[in-house]
Amino acid sequence: MTPPSLEGLLRDGLAALGLALPDDAVRRLLAYLEALARWNRVYNLTAVRAPAEMLTQHLLDSLAVVAPLRRQLGWSDDAPSGVVAAPSMARVLDVGSGGGLPGVVLAIACPACAVTCVDTVAKKAAFITQVAATLGLPNLRGVHARVETLAQPFDVVVSRAFASLADFVALSRGCLAPGGVWMAMKGRVPHDEIAALPRDVEVFHVEPLSVPGLDAERCLVWMRPAAVDSP
Repeated sequence: MTPPSLEGLLRDGLAALGLALPDDAVRRLLAYLEALARWNRVYNLTAVRAPAEMLTQHLLDSLAVVAPLRRQLGWSDDAPSGVVAAPSMARVLDVGSGGGLPGVVLAIACPACAVTCVDTVAKKAAFITQVAATLGLPNLRGVHARVETLAQPFDVVVSRAFASLADFVALSRGCLAPGGVWMAMKGRVPHDEIAALPRDVEVFHVEPLSVPGLDAERCLVWMRPAAVDSP
């Protein structure tokens, strides 16, 4: 598939998602896709190889959470050219980011988010650092570490195919700022995982997602710490 075809597929997907991103963001998304495909040939960042499939299964899948994230942060995304009206930078942590999904996509589509992508594999964190420099994304950084060793607070902690919900919240609890939330990207609604969550974690919303061109169930599981009554 030629680059113009990929751009057309991306723009069609954005339209289906109701996202109006500026041309510069579209350019960065396509440049990120190209870098992901190039590095993938050496470092195996993703099992998906075909560019069109990568665009649908990775870029559009990640872009599907942009509007829900903006709503959760209380931001307006109806400004011209998709500029988000935000009171301040929001701190977002992408746990087990791998090749930067969804972290890089969120950094591009939400410039008012300061996105940190953490991964235990050094080459994957290095890829994020390279992407941030090449694409001119000062709001993106890659960190080579285990999430449980991080000390700084984040307003939103997100994961995509990282672990069970219980493991996700257990490992990243120390990174959650007061009033912060967890955002877990899942396939079908994980009822068993929700039931296995500890009592002090509340699922306050399960949001269905529709990814253009992807015939598969997707959802977001929103969680936050909950007060637990003493016995």
